Amino acid sequence: MSFELENLPYAKNALEPYISEKTLEFHYGKHHRTYVENLNKLIAGTKFENMSLEEIIKETAGKAEYTGIFNNAAQAWNHAFFWKCMKQGGGKPKGEMLARIEKDFGSYKKFHDEFKNAAVTQFGSGWAWLVEKDGKLAVMKTSNADTPLAHGLKALLTVDVWEHAYYLDYQNRRADFVEAFLTHLANYQK
Repeated sequence: MSFELENLPYAKNALEPYISEKTLEFHYGKHHRTYVENLNKLIAGTKFENMSLEEIIKETAGKAEYTGIFNNAAQAWNHAFFWKCMKQGGGKPKGEMLARIEKDFGSYKKFHDEFKNAAVTQFGSGWAWLVEKDGKLAVMKTSNADTPLAHGLKALLTVDVWEHAYYLDYQNRRADFVEAFLTHLANYQK
């Protein structure tokens, strides 16, 4: 099986002014595409070539001999998930998701602050996540290609804090990017 780059769930300019079309052209069109293409090359003729992306991630996580496969599979999955975590007119959750956040974090503001802190304090490249862990919502951060899937957790929302996700629009202002994501783009309805 060969993986394909999934289409974005919106036009490349749909997230403006918070994420520019130029950023999406590079981030989606070059970075995400490269992870998918590299993964296809790495799994060709191996036991992984007929597995799903999720199976590959779980099978290769933490195994040094499969680091390249894990990194590309996880980054392909993380990015495909990230695109679905955004929409024009996103922001604060509603309904059941808001109720769960308020129950598990005490308030939406506490969640917002914890999620933003995780994203901003992630040293180097990585991700901040809203996950479900033991039936409760939690915030976690991961470095590089690591993903909640590799830890048996269910991902619900993520923000990419690799520099290629925001540098063209925000330069070194990661906190401003994360705030724009949470306030204007976060899609809790996916």
